[in-house]
Amino acid sequence: MSQDSSAALPADNTPSSAVAVDHGNQEKFVIDKKTKRKVAAASTIGTTIEFYDFYVYATAAVAVFPTLFFPKNEDPTVNLLASFATFGLAFIARPLGSILFGHFGDRIGRKATLIGSLLTMGIATVLIGLLPTYGQVGIVAPALLALMRFCQGLGLGGEWSGAALLAGENAENNHRARAAMWPQLGAPFGFFIANGFFLILVAVLAHETGDAEGAFMSWGWRLPFLASAIMIAIGLWVRFSLEETPVFKQAVDQGKRVKSPLKELFKTSTGPLVQATFIMLSTYTLFYLVTTWILSYGIGDRSKGLGLSIPYFEFLQLQLGTIVFFAIMIPISGWLADVWGRRNTLILASILLLIFGASFSLFLDPATASNTSVFIFLAVGMSIMGLIFGPMSAILPELFPTNVRYTGSGIAYNVSSILGAAIAPFIATWLVSSYGVAQVGIYLIIVTAITFVAVLTMKENKSNDLREV
Repeated sequence: MSQDSSAALPADNTPSSAVAVDHGNQEKFVIDKKTKRKVAAASTIGTTIEFYDFYVYATAAVAVFPTLFFPKNEDPTVNLLASFATFGLAFIARPLGSILFGHFGDRIGRKATLIGSLLTMGIATVLIGLLPTYGQVGIVAPALLALMRFCQGLGLGGEWSGAALLAGENAENNHRARAAMWPQLGAPFGFFIANGFFLILVAVLAHETGDAEGAFMSWGWRLPFLASAIMIAIGLWVRFSLEETPVFKQAVDQGKRVKSPLKELFKTSTGPLVQATFIMLSTYTLFYLVTTWILSYGIGDRSKGLGLSIPYFEFLQLQLGTIVFFAIMIPISGWLADVWGRRNTLILASILLLIFGASFSLFLDPATASNTSVFIFLAVGMSIMGLIFGPMSAILPELFPTNVRYTGSGIAYNVSSILGAAIAPFIATWLVSSYGVAQVGIYLIIVTAITFVAVLTMKENKSNDLREV
């Protein structure tokens, strides 16, 4: 292993926020309560901002971009698929972001890298709110939109793993999943704020019917993107106040950093990398089916079997009402993962997800579906999502050693986003138009079966010390 300790921090394994306590033959860090609160706030606020930016785009990809950023087409499904293609572009950028930010996260530290990832995605989001439309500049509009979307993905590629490590590496072993669940709450929080913002705009600007004219489509849709600037400022203020994690500081002091984390990752941890990618696969597929695809299906044409014809305003209300189930299940899943184990929690979630995949036609068949059935479908899906997503910020980092943990967990998380999320809305839209909504459930079952195999092969890591991995 090529090591680099020339820039090591002072030879003191214990930072000011952590106290080393000797329990027999095992030394462990005890993190003070003030630091715990600060880390929880920083990891949650940061990922909330990142996911807010991501969801603002996802919502606009269904309701705004097909009309304003692409040439008019007789078949609206073509423009929707084109919009989903730009949506998926960010997922291609995310593994690149995990390599870029992972390199610096494993080389110079978690704190500085997290600030860089936040700025990358935040600036791209603000710029989307300033872009000209297809009617103004022609083909340049979707090209610029795609570029900004790529930058969004680049930033998010480095955000999640850094936030997960910030929380997990500042936690005691027996509470790590509960501590690491804080950045996971950024997903429902960001989704709620993003969609809530759109819901308010739709109501205030009289866009309830989803028409292509009026204030909302002229300028109102830009406001959620521009408002990201305020959230970025808050996130930066919180993150600049943080210290480096004790686990990373110890690795630096012991000279365990490597010159090329990516090279070291493939040299020592290829197996865990593949395993982690497939463990995360069904989580991503489920998430983007019940957030992005379901919006296009919910407001789609019932007469053509392409949707449920629920007004856009009503459907946003349904989504916002059910995101609460997602948020509630995340801390529950963190507690289960600490007490019952990571593996057992994921096995339960996978079994429930297989059953859920068989229920699509029951709740979403255009001939029988109602707002009530859609609400139940979303509530169940969001609950399972919380159960399977909550402990991931502990599970994936635990599979990798400290000197490649940022890079390894980030690549696994984001490669699974390509396999599980980037193509999910596209495949689901095609399946509905060609075969019906029940086949979307079959698609979810197949993906879940792959994850189930990966989960069954994983070891239980709840008692592992991250400093010794």
